[in-house]
Amino acid sequence: MASTESIPDMKTRILTVMATRSEDQELVCEVASRHGVSDGKALLSTPPTFTEQDRIIPCFGWHPWFSYQLYDDTVSNPTYDGTPAGKIAHYDQVLAPPPSSKDASFSNGLCDPQPLSKFLNETRRRLEQFPLALVGEIGLDKAFRLPTAWTSTQEISREGGLTPGGREGRRLSPYRVQMAHQAAILRAQLQLAGQMGRAVSVHGVQAHGILYETLASCWKGHEKEVLSRRQKHQIAQGAEDFWSDTDEDSDDYDAQPKKKSKPQKPTADIAKGPALFPPRICLHSYSGHVEQVKLYLHPTIPAKVYFSFSTAINWGNTGSEKTDEAIRAIPDDRILVESDLHTAGEQMDSSLEEVCRKICQLKGWGLRQGVEILGRNWLEFILG
Repeated sequence: MASTESIPDMKTRILTVMATRSEDQELVCEVASRHGVSDGKALLSTPPTFTEQDRIIPCFGWHPWFSYQLYDDTVSNPTYDGTPAGKIAHYDQVLAPPPSSKDASFSNGLCDPQPLSKFLNETRRRLEQFPLALVGEIGLDKAFRLPTAWTSTQEISREGGLTPGGREGRRLSPYRVQMAHQAAILRAQLQLAGQMGRAVSVHGVQAHGILYETLASCWKGHEKEVLSRRQKHQIAQGAEDFWSDTDEDSDDYDAQPKKKSKPQKPTADIAKGPALFPPRICLHSYSGHVEQVKLYLHPTIPAKVYFSFSTAINWGNTGSEKTDEAIRAIPDDRILVESDLHTAGEQMDSSLEEVCRKICQLKGWGLRQGVEILGRNWLEFILG
């Protein structure tokens, strides 16, 4: 939070700031109340008419690293009943391996689970308070392991300026969050974004297949219709026949010409239920293969999918060739940039400049051209 005072002096014009867990939802609200962009139309004017204080687009979501802290109270048999024994049972059910089988004290050191419905209601209110706000950061992470409990020494030496709830250098335990539980928390937030018409920022680590399946389950029944070449040709040919038959200057002098009915475009099946999927999706610090990029760009998908990149994640010790290949394959209008840092100011500016230069190099853009493209993409992602 101390670094937020540097935001008005940053070279980066506007930041899209993510909440991840219970401890920072209200903090993002606080920063957005002071620096939030209040008018989306101001972003589109030439030149933009927003004030120097308009620097933040807030985002509210529950990150998969903390998904174990929620229990789904919308189902008939919730994993938590509010009792101490129920707390142990909840963590045994959503974590793997079950903590009680290895360390009976581990679950006791975790927070009491919170109801998913309460979080969703609070998030809805925050989205209503900030009409430009997004849902994020949400997603799936198969690699993440919970940190071990705080020791008394660590408690005394922890940095007070950091938002509570993070790892802060603690060793990792053997416990991971079950993918089914992560997917249930993700799906609930995707549906809320769909109801509110908001874009989402999605985290995905070593879970690209199930992430796509979870997203696709939300738009199932709402896929766009894609006509084959034969269908397009039939429609075009039928249109020609129709207009030639009804043309007042036709050379056909038959007293009773045989009229052909005007061709109708084939209709898709009627979608089942309301559209509970986000209109725009950012796959943040995207680490998938180029073939998965093509999957998300399929013309039947009713949501607009973007791919964001950061030097902090995408050009580390491994996987840079895969990232380069993906960026070259992504359409120019679907790329976003990010720092993926938790500290605003000069370090964040430098990180964003670095990733802009990297993408411009890979796409063959001039620097000014590339920054303009990336700026337009961000506006489209935020505003639609």
